[in-house]
Amino acid sequence: MRTVFQNIKGDKAIWAVAALLALFSFLPVYSASSNLAYLYGDGSTLPFLLKHFAHLLLGFAILYGVHKIPYHYFKGLSVIALPIVIILLVMTLAQGTTIEGANASRWIRIPFVGIGFQTSTLAAVVLLTYVARYLSKIKDKIEYDASSGFSLLSKPKNLSFKETLVPLWLPVFLILGLILPANFSTTAIIFLMVVIVVFVGGYPLRYLGIILGVGLLLLTLFILTAKAFPGVFPNRVDTWISRVENFTDKKDTDADYQIEKAKIAIASGGIAGLGPGKSIQKNFLPQSSSDFIYAIIVEEFGLVGALFLLFLYMLLLFRLVIVAYKASSFFGKLLVIGVGLPIVFQALINMAVAVELFPVTGQTLPLISSGGTSIWMTCLALGMVLSVSAKREVILKEEQEENPLDILSQTI
Repeated sequence: MRTVFQNIKGDKAIWAVAALLALFSFLPVYSASSNLAYLYGDGSTLPFLLKHFAHLLLGFAILYGVHKIPYHYFKGLSVIALPIVIILLVMTLAQGTTIEGANASRWIRIPFVGIGFQTSTLAAVVLLTYVARYLSKIKDKIEYDASSGFSLLSKPKNLSFKETLVPLWLPVFLILGLILPANFSTTAIIFLMVVIVVFVGGYPLRYLGIILGVGLLLLTLFILTAKAFPGVFPNRVDTWISRVENFTDKKDTDADYQIEKAKIAIASGGIAGLGPGKSIQKNFLPQSSSDFIYAIIVEEFGLVGALFLLFLYMLLLFRLVIVAYKASSFFGKLLVIGVGLPIVFQALINMAVAVELFPVTGQTLPLISSGGTSIWMTCLALGMVLSVSAKREVILKEEQEENPLDILSQTI
């Protein structure tokens, strides 16, 4: 065990948060999977618990392996992985996999293994890494005319909008366009994260404003096309459009049924909750072990459990900011923001859906909800963040060997 801890590098608080979330997840997943056991199994929840354990075990193996890779390697890997991801998204969109009788066009079935994989989550990590790479590459070109004063609204001297279209925005809109018909919420999250990364990366606001306008125009055209020709984009488009309409109009639909059951579960929890495994609404709430697991957590562990979980994600956000601030390179800073921030953002969206602050999105609770793809991609992203943090530790160690007195002023 001591050898394992000695080989763990990077921010220890992030390791601790990831481990606590994973350990805590066993209780609600084991409890919430009871209805799945009766619907799709023999009534035993043990296979679902073992499956969740296997997903977490592989996820932390990915996390450990990735955090050992020097993070500057991710620059080249993102370029290599980008066309592969595009091919996978095309295959996923064309395949239209059906899982347990429901349309699941966001999934692709891995041959010979029989495991479903959600390609959009991998695409998000790859795309944001690629965007961070590109912005770090053109960093020196983003210089502003000193005579007009430094302003993000002014035009940079060495960077034109046209030269960023193909290398930066073409891959972004191509990937988002392939994800959008099957998964609007993931598309919106990825686009928002891209906007945040390019903003932090110093991309001119006047250029970014054009991109936001183009994105809004393309989304409007897509919605109008889907409404005019419903057979072109079946099922999923109608689903997310109806979810938004239901959220605003409060119609009596399946999404409304889910929200009502989630609110009943939350109201039943009180301060301390009903106790582990004693949830009642898990037997009525669809997706109780994935999309709506937060409602089950509040029902069983009450406000105490809900705030504890929120605290862990806020602690993760705080450490992500620290790692980004202390990163040894511009690419490292953008990489931490690009792949780390979506984890916390997704968690907040999942919680907001359960309390009806957002329409139903289908976003899982990172490292808590059951599901292999979500766990694996979260661990992949955390591994990349820890790789950046580990590099900082190496630099600090070298500086300490040169001048031990300076190290105290550079650590938190």
